[in-house]
Amino acid sequence: MRDVLLLLPDFLLIVVGFLVCRYTVLNRPIWESTEKLVYHLLFPVLLFTSIVRNPLDPAEAAALGGAGLATVTLGIALAYALKYWRGADPLLHASGAQVAFRFNSYIALAMAERLGGAAGVAQMAVLVAVCVPLCNAAAVLPLARHGGHHLGRELLRNPLIVSTLAGLLANLAGLTFPEPVGTTLQRIGQAALPLGLMAVGAGLQLGGLKASPPLAVALLTLRHAVLPASALAIGLAMSLQALQLTVLVAFAAMPTASSCYVLAVRMGGNGSFVAGLVTISTLLGMLTLPAWIALRFGLG
Repeated sequence: MRDVLLLLPDFLLIVVGFLVCRYTVLNRPIWESTEKLVYHLLFPVLLFTSIVRNPLDPAEAAALGGAGLATVTLGIALAYALKYWRGADPLLHASGAQVAFRFNSYIALAMAERLGGAAGVAQMAVLVAVCVPLCNAAAVLPLARHGGHHLGRELLRNPLIVSTLAGLLANLAGLTFPEPVGTTLQRIGQAALPLGLMAVGAGLQLGGLKASPPLAVALLTLRHAVLPASALAIGLAMSLQALQLTVLVAFAAMPTASSCYVLAVRMGGNGSFVAGLVTISTLLGMLTLPAWIALRFGLG
């Protein structure tokens, strides 16, 4: 029940954003500016501070990081393959493919603390640090191709990729900030989750998923069934430590990143389709995440 309640506030924030945008003076133009703020400042600061705050041991992290990369790479390959399944619409696929393999890093870090305390957070930070650059690069690729963007330029200036790499380098270099600076950065990052989720709700069109129900079902099946099952199999095959296996399965079972919607909109994709996917993924995560964690513990 606690795990379900962990995701409930995120879903409610999406609902609040939808209601505020439709029934108050805080209408669509205001939320378009909010999306830019979240994408270019708040989410990058959140990723940077999350990685810097959690010390990484490269030797101990190698196995867990490798398992995480294997899981994400499988998800990316399967999501890309859906482009050729049942004549998927190219724009919808380019917009929604990222939903299948990206993950909500804020919820992931919060869940890790519940599962393993500070040690769990450190383990999850390893997965965030090594997988976010790959996930974001893979998310940008189809959108850049479809929108006629230069892929290399988009990757180099993507704020999520830049902030993650900067956080990883700062962590490995042992960089620390004076308390006032660290606290300020942390508070800026904390604003990313509520505003990002409300921006998802503000951009939600209830008919968005009607554009391609089969594609939506396939992407969400990858996100909430195939990836967690793959992570469990990979972790068992690699004989990961108990906490590492638990964190890996939780990581793979996360709902998709709320910034998927912001990225799709900013790069000319179908925002309403992605907003619907993010909303359903968050709701599904309330049910499937506890189930996968229970299955992992049931296997011993």
